[in-house]
Amino acid sequence: MLKGKVAVVTGASRGIGRAIAKKLASLGAFVVVNYNGSQERAEKVKQEIEEAGGTAAIYQCDVSDYGKCETFIQNVITEYGHLDILVNNAGVTRDGLLMKMTEEDFGKVIDTNLKGAFHTIRFASRQMLKQKGGRIINMSSVVGVTGNAGQANYAASKAGIIGLTKAAARELASRGITVNAIAPGFIETDMTSVLPEKVREASAAQIPLGSFGKPEQVAAAAAFLASEDAGYITGQVLHVDGGMAM
Repeated sequence: MLKGKVAVVTGASRGIGRAIAKKLASLGAFVVVNYNGSQERAEKVKQEIEEAGGTAAIYQCDVSDYGKCETFIQNVITEYGHLDILVNNAGVTRDGLLMKMTEEDFGKVIDTNLKGAFHTIRFASRQMLKQKGGRIINMSSVVGVTGNAGQANYAASKAGIIGLTKAAARELASRGITVNAIAPGFIETDMTSVLPEKVREASAAQIPLGSFGKPEQVAAAAAFLASEDAGYITGQVLHVDGGMAM
């Protein structure tokens, strides 16, 4: 379905990003697995993709760095000739109550989660405009829609992703580029696995479907938005949250 496509997935060394990278590769895309911290984990994702018959490369880049993002995206285009799918998944958390949150903790989350997406879109869209086509998929969150106590910085960054998605969708639509967002709810990842059992139970109680989702379910949504079948969908937010934001 995605044979011959080049896809960049940021923050793809674990969790949802890893699942998306593997899913796109399984559909025939050549996947650039971006990571910031752990080369070992990124190499493992690449290995898993190749063992399943797919193709991939790894690339280290801190997406919060504008200059490094320019180099990253340009190197991908130079190396592989085109860029068809961009998935902005890289993200961090620095949770804390507003009264105690530092400027540094607020800024770090905005710089990675929101500005990081702007940086990659800024440079990838130039190539997609030349190609007259492309798919951009940004990872928002249910808390970007509903808010969440103790996550003012994260909620703000993910709400910002929705605005960025809609603005970019309007700007790029005339050249056949679609821009959409996915807003996951509670998903079984490293980030949620450390939650105390009581917190997990209370969280699950807020979910109409009654359980946490799986990274592969988010990956399936990303694969659909990256496909030709989603060619008439742009500026949308697809909730993969078990009904939390209803």
